[in-house]
Amino acid sequence: MGREVSESCIDSVMIEMVSSYCDRFYQNKPELAARRIESIGYQVGHQLSERYTMERPRFTDHLDAIKFICKDFWSEVFKKQIDNLKTNHRGTFVLQDNRFRWLSHISIEPSPDGPGLPSDAAGDLLENKTAQATQAASMHLYFPCGIIRGALTNLGIPCAVSADISNLPACSFVVRIKA
Repeated sequence: MGREVSESCIDSVMIEMVSSYCDRFYQNKPELAARRIESIGYQVGHQLSERYTMERPRFTDHLDAIKFICKDFWSEVFKKQIDNLKTNHRGTFVLQDNRFRWLSHISIEPSPDGPGLPSDAAGDLLENKTAQATQAASMHLYFPCGIIRGALTNLGIPCAVSADISNLPACSFVVRIKA
């Protein structure tokens, strides 16, 4: 039987890591917090891909490596496969996860707090809460972006990875292969 870590422990570590880097270490510098969180993810992804590919031959092309990330790697890390993979066949891949586990605890309130607010103020408050939730979610995505980038770099594919949040907890990871 392989070693496993409780999902609630991973969730707690993720929340605390993002909170620590955003609210304490780099409180006024979110771009530095994001870079640090992504670099931790990079190290984790690099080590995990080393572990998961130990018994496999090297991949022959980019598409095989991306398929490995979508099927086997994602299954090991998130206990499910990627829901959709798209490519333009020119070095850009979009990995769609319709229920990304690490975003499932982030939500947007459907209505603003405070009864009796004028409709303009209520709309502004809701818009502000939506922006805050989107920013919080994006900070939580630097770690998995780093994991993907680290795993692919270890497989010999230098790339840049970004995330796009369309509808929480759905998420798309955009992988751009560097030439």
